Amino acid sequence: MGSILDGMGANSHIDDLAAFVSASPSSYHAAAEVARRLLAAGFTELAEGDAWESGGRHFVRRDGAVIGWRVPEHLTGPVGFRIVGAHTDSPGFKLKPEPSAYAFGWSQAGMEVYGGPLLNSWLDREFGLAGRVVTRSGEVHLVSTPAWLRIPQVAPHLDRSVNDSLHLDRQVHLKPIFGTASLDVLAAVAGSLDLHRDEIDGHDLFAAVTEKPAVIGVTGEFLASARLDNLSSVHAGVVALAGAEPGTGVDVLASFDHEEIGSVSRTGASGPFLESMLRRIAGGLGWASEDFERAMAASFVISADAGHAVHPNYPQLHDPDHRPGVNAGPLLKINANQRYTTEGPSTARWLRICRAAGVPTQPFVSNNAVPCGSTIGPLNATRLGIESVDVGVPLLSMHSARELCGVQDPLWLAQALTAFYAGADA
Repeated sequence: MGSILDGMGANSHIDDLAAFVSASPSSYHAAAEVARRLLAAGFTELAEGDAWESGGRHFVRRDGAVIGWRVPEHLTGPVGFRIVGAHTDSPGFKLKPEPSAYAFGWSQAGMEVYGGPLLNSWLDREFGLAGRVVTRSGEVHLVSTPAWLRIPQVAPHLDRSVNDSLHLDRQVHLKPIFGTASLDVLAAVAGSLDLHRDEIDGHDLFAAVTEKPAVIGVTGEFLASARLDNLSSVHAGVVALAGAEPGTGVDVLASFDHEEIGSVSRTGASGPFLESMLRRIAGGLGWASEDFERAMAASFVISADAGHAVHPNYPQLHDPDHRPGVNAGPLLKINANQRYTTEGPSTARWLRICRAAGVPTQPFVSNNAVPCGSTIGPLNATRLGIESVDVGVPLLSMHSARELCGVQDPLWLAQALTAFYAGADA
């Protein structure tokens, strides 16, 4: 297929994914890391406020989201967009505006729950803060601190029921400690940037696991890491966009923010970012309105987001006839109620892609008695009307502070997306 994946084994790819996760403790860092990698691959960053032509390789960043694209040479008329969609955020905790408190000899940080994290996975785990601060002058600084915070769990000596019926009050029980003196956590953040506390006017700071990703298992079959949902897909998309041979379509990678809280934002999949970029790309290529609509009709979206592998301790929660495993291929995610966008034609298209790439794939469908999650696929399909399919790497412990995937599946996903950009499904 002539991509940068040729000769790259699963171990090399998983090491690169681990490095990508380590460089991306927040959505803002993830967007910056995507930008860094695209720049290294010959892409040019454009500012939304500037006038620009859209031929060649370019990308635009908007806060924690980034959209990159590549236009084939010698394009003579409107062609379809080949879009891979993913998201840069993960569930967890976000620092409150005035976060510092002092009680019973402990300094604590007030944090809001962001999305739907597995709350108990954050107990007795050291973590830092990552995100951005904005100064009085309007300058934006990325922040990633060491392991400053910890949410201590109550000992069983004090609550004998804790192992049988753990209940975590989101307001009372999830305030991390960070010192014994009366300290100001924002002053510490400012100090890490060589700023004074009163220089910070705004901040978007999230709990960030500081433990590095690790390959584990007797035979090294698994990757344990934070934020595999959904940096596993963002990374695969970047590798594919940077390395695939040019096809006949306009290749697009759309990495959105705020998926974990509903995508209703200027950088989320329900917002205008992607549509705006597609229209500007078309305008820069000289396409008229009719040409743009023709291009949209010829377009396709692969919505890539992590999914569920069968859990060996809870098999009854899975459909008895669909129990996908790790290291058996990316998931093809299907739901009759359109929680995922996959239908017959898009299923066939995904299977053509996987066959061309030499990649196995597995169908995933929910147990009828267990509510099905969703992702950006239905949101993009509703907003843009483009045919779509939902896929992703299978995980255990989704929404935990530390998730688990197989070492082979991320490479297979990247290879399938590379084949898609190269036009293997045409």
